[in-house]
Amino acid sequence: MLPSTNAATVPSVSIPPRAGIGLRHRHVADFLTDPPDVAWIEVHSETYLAAGGPRLRALETIRRDYPLSCHGVGLSLGSADGIDPRHLDRLATLYDRLQPDLVSDHLAWSTAGGTFLNDLLPLPYTDEALEIVRRNVERVQEALKRPILVENPSRYLDFAQSTIPEAEFLAELVRRTGCGLLVDVNNIHVSAHNTGFDPLGYLAAIPAGAVGEIHVAGHAVHDTGCGTLLIDDHGSAVADPVWTLLAQALRRTGPRPVLVEWDTRVPELPVLLDEAATADRLLARIDKEARDAA
Repeated sequence: MLPSTNAATVPSVSIPPRAGIGLRHRHVADFLTDPPDVAWIEVHSETYLAAGGPRLRALETIRRDYPLSCHGVGLSLGSADGIDPRHLDRLATLYDRLQPDLVSDHLAWSTAGGTFLNDLLPLPYTDEALEIVRRNVERVQEALKRPILVENPSRYLDFAQSTIPEAEFLAELVRRTGCGLLVDVNNIHVSAHNTGFDPLGYLAAIPAGAVGEIHVAGHAVHDTGCGTLLIDDHGSAVADPVWTLLAQALRRTGPRPVLVEWDTRVPELPVLLDEAATADRLLARIDKEARDAA
């Protein structure tokens, strides 16, 4: 097994260690007419790859008032075919235009043989896969001229071929590339339930200094007849066990920007703002705990 490392440091960002929300299309008018009191926003990068148009202009207007994180879903960091140069060039152009404070993508693959698959597909955690992801992350960081954050996936099964635990795979990726981590606490909870690992042990194996952002989200619970399966659908409020795990993550990492994700069955903006307020209260409580213990 690979050793964990704490050699990486949190990327220098202007996003505060508070709660943000994902900016979704149905809320853009709210942000333009009556900007809400939220610390920062995140968008899906691929939504804004067009060279112009009203959607991008609206984001540029909103971005003037809020720190911004751009979260990609299409780099396919785990693809043995490498990074699509056209897609990477379009992302670089977008990031040059928006100057986001953080950029991120997933430990997953979604392209093969020139075909794009509309999903974030898992990869086995092996030395060969680690070398592929290392090469792809370095290519991306060179092109973007900045470190990226790599997000842990949600999982529903384990590959028999895997020889490296996921958290140690990510820790070694950090050590080899200097990338940061986007720790999705909901994904840890979902994956731990579905595949049977210890979520606290997972958190302990992650290099805390590399964590630049944390996600929380809702998930669906399905009865399979042989037990329950958790599905990472981002379609409901954050579940209590995920809030509890977030508290444990923050005790390990210290204050970090925390994003509330809600991508399906998107509610009215006040519901998202209430979830962000819950995250802010938790951040304040963990910070107070740390100061009282000092």
